[in-house]
Order: sequence, then C-alpha cells, then structure tokens
Amino acid sequence: MDNPKRVAGGAANRGLEENTMAILDTAGFNSSKISHHLNDDRLAFLEAVRCASLLSCNGTAPTSIMFEAVFQILKDEDSLALIMESYQLLVDLTKRFPRVYLSKTEKSESSSSNVKSELVVVQEAWCPFSFGLDNYNEKAVANKQLGGSVDSLSFHALLQEVVKASKERKSEVVEIKFLRNMLLLQYLIIIFEGDFLPRNSAYQENMNWTLLRESLLNMLLGSRKIIYKGFIQDCLCIMCDLSFDQTELSSEVSHDSRHSGDLSEETDTALVLALPELEKSTCTVLKKLVLMIMELDLSRSMADLQGLTTRADGVRTPVVDIILEELIYNSDILLSFLQVFDEPKWKLKVIEEYFQKYIPKSSVRTRRSNGQVKDLTFDGVLKCFSNSNSTKSIIKKLSIEVAQLLLAHAFQAYLSLSLQHLPEGGSELKEDVKGSSLAEVCKNVISAFTSLRREDKDTEILPFGKEALFTAATILLTES
Repeated sequence: MDNPKRVAGGAANRGLEENTMAILDTAGFNSSKISHHLNDDRLAFLEAVRCASLLSCNGTAPTSIMFEAVFQILKDEDSLALIMESYQLLVDLTKRFPRVYLSKTEKSESSSSNVKSELVVVQEAWCPFSFGLDNYNEKAVANKQLGGSVDSLSFHALLQEVVKASKERKSEVVEIKFLRNMLLLQYLIIIFEGDFLPRNSAYQENMNWTLLRESLLNMLLGSRKIIYKGFIQDCLCIMCDLSFDQTELSSEVSHDSRHSGDLSEETDTALVLALPELEKSTCTVLKKLVLMIMELDLSRSMADLQGLTTRADGVRTPVVDIILEELIYNSDILLSFLQVFDEPKWKLKVIEEYFQKYIPKSSVRTRRSNGQVKDLTFDGVLKCFSNSNSTKSIIKKLSIEVAQLLLAHAFQAYLSLSLQHLPEGGSELKEDVKGSSLAEVCKNVISAFTSLRREDKDTEILPFGKEALFTAATILLTES
C-alpha cells in the first residue's frame, strides 16, 4: 500500500481549523431558526473538509482538531443529515488516510518476488480512542475537552445503549439516538478493523507479539474498566436481536410514527426507511468484531506457546468459551446465532466444541503416540452418532431438535470450507476437511439424522435438517 498523504498544514486546512471551534460552539443559540442556520454551517463545514481532503488531487489528511470536530458532530447532533454526512465522511477519511497499514518491501535486490510486509503506524494520526493515554497526558486532556475521545468504559456503554434500544425498538417512535448510536458503533468497529487486520497479518509473518499487544482491540479487551464476559454477551445480544427481517417492523413503525409529533414527517420517514438496513449493517459489524476477537485469541495462543507473552498480558477467557456458555445456558439465541454467524471456520469450531461438551468422553478424545490430545472434529462428531448407545447419551443431554440444528449448520460450514480448497497447513481446521472424503461425510450426515429419527420415531426433521439431508443426497448422486 502506498504511503497516504498526511501533511495537514495546508492553507485550506488552516482556514478550516480556525473556524472549527466557532462552528461547534452552540452556546446561546437555542431557537429553531438559529439552530437551522447552525446545521447549515456544519453541513458546509463537512463538505469543505471533504473537498479539501478527498476530492482534491493533492488532498491531505485533516488536522486532529478537524477530525475531532467531525467526530463530535456524529456523536452529539440530532440532525439526520448531519449524522449521515459526518459518518460517511469519517469512513471515507479512514479509508483514504489509514492510521495503520502494511507497506511491501523487497527483502533482497536479487529477487523481486521475495517481498515482506512492514507494518506502518502513523503515530501523529488522529484516533478516536484513548485506551493508553494517561489522565494527565496533554493529548488526553485536549481530547476530553473536545468530548471526542472514547475509552473502554464509554465504548462498552455505547454497546449497552444499542442493546437496550434493540430490545425496545418496537416502541411507537423511532428515536434518532438509536440510529446515531448504531452508526457511531459501526464507525468505531471500522477503526478496530483497520488497526487489527494489518497488525495480525504482520504478526503471522514475523511473530512479533508486540504488534498485537499494542493493538486497539487488545487494549480494549484488557481494560479493567469493562467486564469482559458482559461485553461479549452484549455483542451476542445485538447480533441476535438485529438478525431477523425488519420489513414488518418497519411497516408498523411507519404507520405509528405518523401519529407522533416528535419528529418532522420527512425525518420520520427517512428514519423508518433507514432502520432495517442500519440494523443489518450493525449486526454485520458486530460479527466482524467477534471474529476479530477470535483471531486475536488464536494469535495470542500461538504467542503463549512460543513464550512471547508475559504476566503483563494478563489472562483472558477465550471468546469461544464464553459464546459456548451463553449458547448452552441461553438456548433461545442458539438458532439466531447460527443463522447470523456464517463464517465457516469459526462456526464449525464453535459447533464442534458445543458437541464436545455432550458427547461421551471416551468418544470425544483419542491419544496420539506423543501423548497429545486431539480435539473432536466434525468427522468425529458424525461417527459418534453411528451407534445407538452414543446417540441416546447425546440426545438425553442435548435434545433431538438441538442436535439436528447443530448437525445441519456444521455440515453447511463444512461444505463452505471444502469449497475454499484450503492449502495444506493453511488452517487448523484442515483436518476437518480432509479427514474423510466428501462422499463419506455425506453418508455419515444421512446416517446421523437416521440415528436421531430411530431413537424417536415421532420426531420431525427440522426444515434446516431436511435441507442438509437433501444436499448430502444430491452430492452422493452426483459423485456416484
């Protein structure tokens, strides 16, 4: 990636920066007419920043004060136009001027293909987070005065606000605060993603744990200000609450909102129309956040095995363990979680470990010659349904319906992984794909559902189970 232009001292930027605080100062301006003019000024400011930094051929990154001003508009404004414009501008600026990125460099002059990735962190670049800043640090004080910085506690509080609103969203009035909080949450997760992904890629190449130790995501999760387990539970809650179709809800809210005098008709209609897509995109970014935490846990376990971590890194329960506990003791979210959590590698991992808690231990683990323990794979799960005693033991603890659901979704994830043609050694789940031929796995899937039906002939195969059986039978026919 080319080095983005970050010189922020141009005349245009200086002029904008001088007017930034005046634009944001609303003291003494409360009337609706004056407020309307102030909103116009803010929209003009956002457009000026866009023109200076994004539309110009020689555009440069905004100054920190200008970034803070745009961010504060997103955080504090009640105007739908200002919220949407500031959000999109921040996203575009983040893509154009990344704070962290990988720079490709050649290892030697003799081999042009022998390149390595070098992590570049632009230290002077603006960041909305203040995880590592001391309370007496000048930058921290400046951020606090502007109201722009976000620490771990305020990020979790934002998450909890979205959780609360998602549970109450059937109210008659669609609050603009809910929309604003979802966009704010989406933007902050985009920042996490832009910081974590290049760091994790660099870590995979050079095994320098410091790169991930200093990541924003690791600093958030390691903060003592938040309850880590509760944080993950809130992420799951939003994912599951916002995962279903919002079409009927939007229609109902649209009808009810016509009778509310809290918002103008135009704004109210825009809110109703935007809500389903915003909930869908919020659900998507929360899934990205959970996946990043899973990848961070995996990279950390690698660092632990190589002795790269220290006591200062602390101890954190793997997110997969917390998810499993939540799914087991809160079965109401199991279906929605499996539907929305569609990343095949980790979905299969979660289901395998779910089964591992209920399958008889003698069937779960086998010992290799070196004494190491091999965890249960999807192939092993299917084989556990090959005899009546094992099947009875499983459904006694798990129920036939849940077993069907897990088997069907695991088969779906397995097929997705198989189609990716993973390279040798490219994934820890490679053994799940290569353990048996695809035809053999399909036969075992059919056999597993047959065993479940044999134990209780009154049990109906769930629709998702029927899809899995149809897919397995179709694959067997095409390969015969």
